[in-house]
Amino acid sequence: MDHVHVEEADVALKAQAHVWNQMYAFINSASLKCAVELGIPDIIHKHGKPMALTDLAAALHSNTSTGSCALSCINSGFFVSSHENKNREGGGGEASYALAPPAYYLLDSNPCSLKPYLLAMLDPVAVKPWGQLSRCPWEAMRSDSKLNNLFNKAMASDARLVAKALLSKDEHGAFPDMDCTNFDMPHVVAGLEGVRNLKHVPGDMFESIPPAHAILLKWVLHDWDDEHCVKILKNCKEAIVKNGCKGGKVMIIDMVVSCQHHQPITPNAFETQLFFYMRMMCLVSGKEREEEWAKLFEEAGLTKYKITPMLGLRSLIEVFP
Repeated sequence: MDHVHVEEADVALKAQAHVWNQMYAFINSASLKCAVELGIPDIIHKHGKPMALTDLAAALHSNTSTGSCALSCINSGFFVSSHENKNREGGGGEASYALAPPAYYLLDSNPCSLKPYLLAMLDPVAVKPWGQLSRCPWEAMRSDSKLNNLFNKAMASDARLVAKALLSKDEHGAFPDMDCTNFDMPHVVAGLEGVRNLKHVPGDMFESIPPAHAILLKWVLHDWDDEHCVKILKNCKEAIVKNGCKGGKVMIIDMVVSCQHHQPITPNAFETQLFFYMRMMCLVSGKEREEEWAKLFEEAGLTKYKITPMLGLRSLIEVFP
């Protein structure tokens, strides 16, 4: 075989390996879902020390899928194998597994657990559109109370995590007397009771938004196409103008894809942002945005904006009338 043919064979084999890598990438998320459904993170955590695979299988009353789940989750950074340490020390024996830091956010006992979010996003109905794009997930949730409840729990789990991060930066309750309004669909706020400085108001953001000095939109705009986003932003501007106070703004918590000009981003983080971009386009005709934000703000009549990367892969976008 001549040199050219050898090079072609090498290219073909590398291409095959890359195709296989992409083709079987779903195994990572499927294995993680399996581990969470089996309660493996909780079992190891309650064990109080690294747990041997045989002990884990016994706790599950089955060895089915346990080993493959553990292996995949180790490679994904959720479990740590102590078997490596034993090898370095010259010993052998059965590998034991402990939780890596990300796995603590999959525990039932963690108030900021991401378990509900993971189960909702990997539910068959949420995954199915990647192979069948004709069914709208909102329609599916209206007809499937279990899925709807799962999705609501997912959003609540993310909100708790974001709230915890924001409150950790709160300077001793800087605005204790600030009046707040929870504005949402009538069926969402029905029956909710307000407190001293928080009230619940039913309505539709596409029709009008109550007057406010500042409006927070967390993970709202990425659900909608540009036309709907402009409508929402115009209503936000009108609500701020009606309030009559100077210095009003819209605060958007969302992803700014490849936010390189604001702060460096790792290849892994950028890939995750692209996953979100593709997921939103596939599921709801929405999208994560990059430079498109500026175009949306201009069309809505909002003159200035400031992007601050924070909250992991997300950014705070402050937009001013």
